[in-house]
Amino acid sequence: MSLLLFNKPFRVLSQFTDDAGRETLADYIDIGEVYPAGRLDYESEGLLLLTDDGRLQANIAEPRAKTPKTYWVQVEGIPSPDALADLREGIELNDGPARALEAKSIAEPRKLWPRKPRVRVRKTVPDSWIQLTIDQGRNRQVRRMTAALGHPCLRLIRTSIGPWTLGTLKPGKFSALSTLHARQMLERDRASRRAKQRT
Repeated sequence: MSLLLFNKPFRVLSQFTDDAGRETLADYIDIGEVYPAGRLDYESEGLLLLTDDGRLQANIAEPRAKTPKTYWVQVEGIPSPDALADLREGIELNDGPARALEAKSIAEPRKLWPRKPRVRVRKTVPDSWIQLTIDQGRNRQVRRMTAALGHPCLRLIRTSIGPWTLGTLKPGKFSALSTLHARQMLERDRASRRAKQRT
């Protein structure tokens, strides 16, 4: 049994089949009987976890697990410190409140791969990058959170899920861990977060 770390390219579905002929995980992963532990929407990029272990999949993906996920988000405009504070304190979406564990401005990530097609930016409107961490997993949540503050998302890249990070994985590539190692990493990560909450 194993856990796969996959760098999902832009406009690839987080599933293995599609009746409309779009690219899917099957175009990149030839290991049978693995399933996504959570999802990453069609137009988002970055880390997607897959496993053949149902228990591990549930431990990562179930909402009650509150596994933190970190994103690099390119947005229109330059969010103010107050806007970033609003993300951390919580904003109201149409399906309830949403809050970021972390929201901060960052420089454009170094060695970022080019997206195809390229991001369309408006010459009259600046763009910037923020780093956002959430422990919820609602549909298109990060995009909706930044849009609610007047900063539409231009590009969204998930860089980590719990203890796992993209590292040097290139788009369309994956690496594998044993399920035992993955479970140990998850337990250590959760123990560390519990200890921080107590302090």
